[in-house]
Amino acid sequence: MKAVWSYWRSRWAAFAHDLLSIPVAWIGAYWLRFNLGKIPAEILSQALFILPWVILFQTIAFWVFGLYRGVWRFASVPDAIRIVKAIAVGSLMTLLAVFLMTRLENLPRSVIPLYSMLLMGILGGSRFVYRWYKDKGYLSKTSQRVLIVGAGRAGESLVRDLLRDTKSNYTPIAFVDDDLQKQGKELHGIRVVGTCEDIPEVVKRFALDMILIALPSAKAREMRRVAGICESTTLAVRTLPGISDLVSGLVSVKNLREISLEDLLGRDPVTLDWQAINVALMDKVVLVSGGGGSIGAELSRQVVNLNPKKLIIVENSEYNLFCVQQEFIEKFQRKNVQIEYHLMDVCDISAIHRLVQHYQPQVIFHAAAYKHVPLLEPQIRAAAKNNILGTYSLAQAAINCGAEKFVLVSTDKAVNPTNVMGATKRIAELVCQYFNAQQKTFFVTVRFGNVLGSRGSVVETFQRQLENGGPITVTHPDVTRYFMTIQEASQLILQALAIGKGGELFVLDMGEPIKISYMAEQMIRLAGNKEEDIRIEYTGLRPGEKLFEELFHTREQLGATSHNKILKARHRYMDHQQFELSIIALQHHVSECNEEGIFQLIKELVPELTSTRQSPVQTQSAANQEEILV
Repeated sequence: MKAVWSYWRSRWAAFAHDLLSIPVAWIGAYWLRFNLGKIPAEILSQALFILPWVILFQTIAFWVFGLYRGVWRFASVPDAIRIVKAIAVGSLMTLLAVFLMTRLENLPRSVIPLYSMLLMGILGGSRFVYRWYKDKGYLSKTSQRVLIVGAGRAGESLVRDLLRDTKSNYTPIAFVDDDLQKQGKELHGIRVVGTCEDIPEVVKRFALDMILIALPSAKAREMRRVAGICESTTLAVRTLPGISDLVSGLVSVKNLREISLEDLLGRDPVTLDWQAINVALMDKVVLVSGGGGSIGAELSRQVVNLNPKKLIIVENSEYNLFCVQQEFIEKFQRKNVQIEYHLMDVCDISAIHRLVQHYQPQVIFHAAAYKHVPLLEPQIRAAAKNNILGTYSLAQAAINCGAEKFVLVSTDKAVNPTNVMGATKRIAELVCQYFNAQQKTFFVTVRFGNVLGSRGSVVETFQRQLENGGPITVTHPDVTRYFMTIQEASQLILQALAIGKGGELFVLDMGEPIKISYMAEQMIRLAGNKEEDIRIEYTGLRPGEKLFEELFHTREQLGATSHNKILKARHRYMDHQQFELSIIALQHHVSECNEEGIFQLIKELVPELTSTRQSPVQTQSAANQEEILV
């Protein structure tokens, strides 16, 4: 009730001010007309006779053009335009009325223009002075003195919001921008005083307390450069989200957040052919295996927004499936999409075939896989069963039900693998190549590197170690990996689905590889720590790991596609009959728990495998030898 009263009180106060301004401007116009001297009696009498009509017409124009919808505290260009329109219409109405009543007798021709200019000056000037007074009071309060990096549209919008927000604890003091044409210019009274390289000197010169980065469209390399310069000042740094996250295009102080790892390691926003993707999925029955994992869950989110007829999520972890189900119930309950949740292992052949036959999915995304390299190195049977036979089982089911497309989510570790995990994913790629030759279902393979923020990823590990006070463990100072965000990877998988015609091995453009040690250093800084506070400990490469990953084999000739972020690799030759026999043998070895047989078969199917893994026989022999020596 108090807020409502305050609102109406302010509106009536503004109206009363404007109402009193009309006679002041009207009589003032006559006074100016006669050079600030005495106004002749007959003309003054005529002016007072017309005044009530002027007040009436001008008041009507004020209300019609909405002068009291705005707030004086935030008066801006749109308010000035409304004032001009209202005064122009009110003046014309007054002129027409006077003409009809007196044929403009005793009305000097310059009075109406003078009246309009005076009234415009009084109404606009009073609003400007009021806003200046409020802003002056705002700027004089105790708050953090901040530097804005970026004098573009985002920086201008941010400063405008900071100046308006009386509750904000930030006072903009200066801009820096690398555009030399902006040097020395002002935005809302805040001057551009240098480039990004000048940030440390600017911070000292103006005794600043914080840095706000307003570069939402900056590329990751540029963000790393700017963040590095800001870090040298030891001040707190905040940034705006990327332009793709600022959906509305509006920038405000509420958008500010701490710099994230995605800001530093992220890449250019992906442009997708959503129309083609929509055609590929709309009103289709879609199945996602591994739908509780990082990629599978994000794929499912993207698919739901593309209005499929039905989405079937398959996951073998009860907890992950429960989490996805709860999230989707909250987010997508208004969507007209049927979503089915199935707790199922892709290695359960009879259950998978029955599920696929029942729902008859037209599109299948196979994201279910074991992925942790050191863990899988001694677990060769589990890796082969899940990553190879699970893929074979689901692919066979897709063929049997006549699915249109089957998309396998693969990994860069499948290229020249040095570990069990990579080798099993390479054979999963061969499974899709094998089944695509049957020309009943189009099989598409999508290969990419690490995903930022995925469960069990290096980022998650580093975060846990930071929370425990360190140290952060890195295997080797020179180890590098390719990274992209979960959203980008999922969207590019959808794009690959749309452009795939069957048999393609798509390789996503992963950009530049990133040093893991650099990630560790950045995470320490982003957490507000110094490197002397949190130690980085190098532990040596783990079993199956290599210093750098590759995205394609030398015998896979790369070619361009219709999308600049997706490359197409040519499949290497395979003997389909021999491959089928190998899969039968692999099924036998898995059922017999014959790990030596599994390892030898994997070596035959992936001759480029250079795993240092010892076979079970070698391991037992070494153990016996050690026992004898003891």
